[in-house]
Amino acid sequence: MKAWRAHGYGAPDTLRFDEIPDPSLGEGQLRVEIRAAAVNFPDALLVSGNYQVKPDPPFIPGMEAAGVVVESRAADFPVGARVAILSEGIGCYATHAVTSPGGAYRIPDSMSFEDAAALTVTYQTGWFALHRRANLKAGEWLLVHAAAGGVGSAAVQLGKAAGARVIATAGGPAKVERCRALGADVVCDYTAEDFVGVVKRATGNHGADVVYDPVGGDVFDRSTKCIAWEGRIIVIGFTSGVFPTVKANHVLIKNYGVLGLHWGNYRFHDPAAIPACQKELYRLYEAGQIKPLVSERVPLAEAPAALARVAGRGSAGKIVLLP
Repeated sequence: MKAWRAHGYGAPDTLRFDEIPDPSLGEGQLRVEIRAAAVNFPDALLVSGNYQVKPDPPFIPGMEAAGVVVESRAADFPVGARVAILSEGIGCYATHAVTSPGGAYRIPDSMSFEDAAALTVTYQTGWFALHRRANLKAGEWLLVHAAAGGVGSAAVQLGKAAGARVIATAGGPAKVERCRALGADVVCDYTAEDFVGVVKRATGNHGADVVYDPVGGDVFDRSTKCIAWEGRIIVIGFTSGVFPTVKANHVLIKNYGVLGLHWGNYRFHDPAAIPACQKELYRLYEAGQIKPLVSERVPLAEAPAALARVAGRGSAGKIVLLP
């Protein structure tokens, strides 16, 4: 099999495209021929050694993919089954992958491999953040930052599916149009205007009931200026590279909450919730309420360049690698 491997921690261009032996198949496992693999921002953190998980090199990055079972020792996943793979950050930038049944999901017949590869990590993150952590209600105002990206575009769609009124922020006219196409009710080009004023005008000074923030830094700080009374700010990540500081006196005065979301840890604290969420996501997909924004489909051989674009915030939606 062919796979991109990190032989040490570094930038995406340090990855090497290696020919390696097929890994052995253990009892209860399945081998999947990968038809599509999604590129995620945490992949870059993993490769650079800045992610929570730090595998020993050499390792294959890649959190999610989709393909066809070609060998199986798992009764529920026969040869020929179409599946999505959810790994622990390792293994999907390759032509084949071995996984356990707990990391595989049978995908609907109507779903393409590209959509299946892009539907797991960002949509699970959005679903747990909006429903499990923020308890988003129909009619509430949801502010989504970096809404044209993979994590943000999923949150826009999930917010609309939940009946929320969505305000999206994005940088530049092209990304603004993508947010409108996703269904956002209000879109702010943060390169041209301050989103705080946009939120206050759109909501009649009520503010955002829920803020979905994968950026951190100054974006978090300014979100506190337009959060509603008893609102909730969900901390998803820090693509800005800056960890904000919460002012407890301000939290007290405006009665809002700051909630963290580390989706991956549900594997340890509530593992049954992950397949239940995936089932709900597939239901929403088949109902036409969500669909991944796959902006680029590139050959697996170009994975480092694609990963660099995602790491540099130069992409929109999800980039999918095609072996």
